[in-house]
Amino acid sequence: MSLLRIEGLSLAIHDYAILHDVSLTVAPGQIVGVIGESGSGKSMTALTVMQLLPEGAQATGRVMLDGQDVLQLSEADLCGMRGRVMGMVFQEPMTALNPIQTIGDQVAETILVHDRVSRAEARERARQALARVELPEDRFPLTRYPHELSGGQRQRVVIAMAIALRPRLLIADEPTTALDVTTQAQILKLLKRLVQEDGMGLLMISHDLAVVADMADQLVIMRHGRVVESGPSPDLFHRMQHPYSKALLAASTHQPDRAAQPQEVPLLEVRGVIRDYVTARKGIWGKSGTFRAVDDVSFRIRRGESLGLVGESGCGKSTLTRAILGLEEVQAGEILLDSQPVFTGHKPNRAVRRRMQVVFQDPYGSFNPRHRVERLITEPFHLLNAPPQGAARDAAIAEALESVGLTADDRHKYIHEFSGGQRQRIAIARALIIKPDLIILDEAVSALDVSIRAQILDLLADLGDRLGLTYLFISHDLSVVRQVTDRVLVMQAGRIVEQGETAEIFDAPAHPYTKQLLSATPRLPDITDA
Repeated sequence: MSLLRIEGLSLAIHDYAILHDVSLTVAPGQIVGVIGESGSGKSMTALTVMQLLPEGAQATGRVMLDGQDVLQLSEADLCGMRGRVMGMVFQEPMTALNPIQTIGDQVAETILVHDRVSRAEARERARQALARVELPEDRFPLTRYPHELSGGQRQRVVIAMAIALRPRLLIADEPTTALDVTTQAQILKLLKRLVQEDGMGLLMISHDLAVVADMADQLVIMRHGRVVESGPSPDLFHRMQHPYSKALLAASTHQPDRAAQPQEVPLLEVRGVIRDYVTARKGIWGKSGTFRAVDDVSFRIRRGESLGLVGESGCGKSTLTRAILGLEEVQAGEILLDSQPVFTGHKPNRAVRRRMQVVFQDPYGSFNPRHRVERLITEPFHLLNAPPQGAARDAAIAEALESVGLTADDRHKYIHEFSGGQRQRIAIARALIIKPDLIILDEAVSALDVSIRAQILDLLADLGDRLGLTYLFISHDLSVVRQVTDRVLVMQAGRIVEQGETAEIFDAPAHPYTKQLLSATPRLPDITDA
């Protein structure tokens, strides 16, 4: 018997068709993975089940949940079902949580809305829900606020809110996208355990086949608002028929062609770098302590090389990046680019700084939405002693945009007019415009769909070959690092615990932490015998 049965669901918003004849089922205790890229309709399918649709939305077909067609229910009836019969875990926990409420109050609020219980009983049940998601009160008091937790811990709070009333159906919309591999593995394991304990159905939405390959009982692949293929997992991988399904699988394992070979001469040298932060005093008369974020780190990047830096959140990757870019002074050691120090005294060396650029994880968040593209990508000009003006400036803008596959006319647009992949191309154009030697890619493809990710990786490989660029590729996605780097560094608790040729590190890791990272990395089923 099905817990959720969607039959012939179509959805339009102000006469614009979003979903077309979508059908799928979820049984009690079953995990169904819905896979597709941005715009495929997977999230809108989930929001239709929850009936959390924008004004002007019109849905036809049937969405039977626990014996009732949710499309026919009143808002009052739906409010009674949300949380009790169906719960939802959203992608970004920080936006799903109230920053000025404690985690205990937020979980308790879910219970108070639906059950007539005392506040004390609601807090006790909230305590139990948080303990079920592995946030016990002795380590994570109910009085903590969201900003006091890590990304993975915040996602556990969101899950606790969704399962506090033990709903029969749980919808998880990209619940692990921004998490590092070990935290992602823990969250997936947690969701699977909750399904087994409560016998609830789980509708797991993701753009990454590998994330749900080992987890889902059934897979549903969507494109342009339609279900193009579905079936049991992993059987579906062995009998994929639709070209889009095959393209997704190919993009998940895509390896760019790279012709250029690294030179033996070093471009960047990091020698014994230490970065400490002052911690808060304990009590009025207590002394401030120190926290060592980067602990005696040394490595080299050869000219023309692509070097990977991997590690969990909090391992020191971003702190080290800021030091390399001259944004934070170090307490010991030195950082040299072409034998020139990044810092001269206590100030960054502008002559060195202009030879390095960075591409961030979130291309939309790293741009000012009020400015046009031509202004956004010329921001690095402030590092030049004599920035180009007039025709020379226009030519530089056109060259940068065209080098990343956009047109010179795109300079007149605003950033919201572009897709996620196009925004990342603009971020790369901004990094290229002053012709740097080293580009630092800080989680530059982690939020992209697999096919867009493959295109960006191809673009970076092509630019590296044509322009002789050197890359420092920072990522928590080890599968991507394996595909695009020559060597890799593994960082844990501020130290480099292992380094070497990428293939050697991945095929024969020596350090226990490297083995832990690799074992947590999602993998696609082996279909070589299919």
